[in-house]
Amino acid sequence: MKFGLIGHPIAHSLSPALFRAGYDGRYQYDLIETPDFEQAYERFIREYDGVNVTAPFKELAFRKADILSEECRRIGAANLLIKTPEGVKAYNSDYRGVMLWLREVAEGLKRTPPTPSSWAPPPAARGVARFSAPLPPPRVLIVGLGGAGKAAAEAARSLGMEVRILNRTIYNNDIIPLGEFREEFHKADIVIYNLPVRIPQMDELSDEDFCAGQPKLILEANYRNPSFDEELLTRMKKANPLARYTGGRTWLLLQALTGYELFTGEKPDFSRMSAQI
Repeated sequence: MKFGLIGHPIAHSLSPALFRAGYDGRYQYDLIETPDFEQAYERFIREYDGVNVTAPFKELAFRKADILSEECRRIGAANLLIKTPEGVKAYNSDYRGVMLWLREVAEGLKRTPPTPSSWAPPPAARGVARFSAPLPPPRVLIVGLGGAGKAAAEAARSLGMEVRILNRTIYNNDIIPLGEFREEFHKADIVIYNLPVRIPQMDELSDEDFCAGQPKLILEANYRNPSFDEELLTRMKKANPLARYTGGRTWLLLQALTGYELFTGEKPDFSRMSAQI
């Protein structure tokens, strides 16, 4: 079988190394780099069994597909296309990968006792056990609503989490201006940062915004030039030892693992693929 990655630019991508390690010489994986999606799509139809699709073509891939997975219908974007007897089927492995991460960290939030200050019962509830109230759903802050951001927002909603979205472009009432980043970061349990660049508001974060004593879980999509640099992460860990940062390489690995299984119908070799990250 023959697979590949469509996008522009993609020379920097780690996807070939991940998939080739998993395939161990049994299948082929190529870069299909061009600014012309139609040209790349025609090559896929002629030569390949399936392709990953990255920026800036995820919405075009969604529109090209004959069959849409349920997550693609909800997100409006696709990053994986597979030829089937019924036509080209679209999936979103960004969604499937971030879903794996969110499920894992949500379990961690459930196991972490809330801080007494935030969970002390009101005067009328004296005599009631301090932690008897049900935990509220985690509050998830999505920063940047590109393809990966849309996938992350839909995954969080599907798990019953409270979702807040910050974006440069405000095109509906659910989106919050980037200028409110600090306030929303402070209130969030989980932050998923999808922008390709660091926003100035990140420099305004104080130690108080890392919320000592409470879990603060961060996932960033960009693995080439992360906005959460070493200086910021060191300050965060000092202010709040419960804070955790997960870089974009892990998200890439998780979506590659789910993509491998969709492409081949086989369970991926986690150790071989994770060794590339």
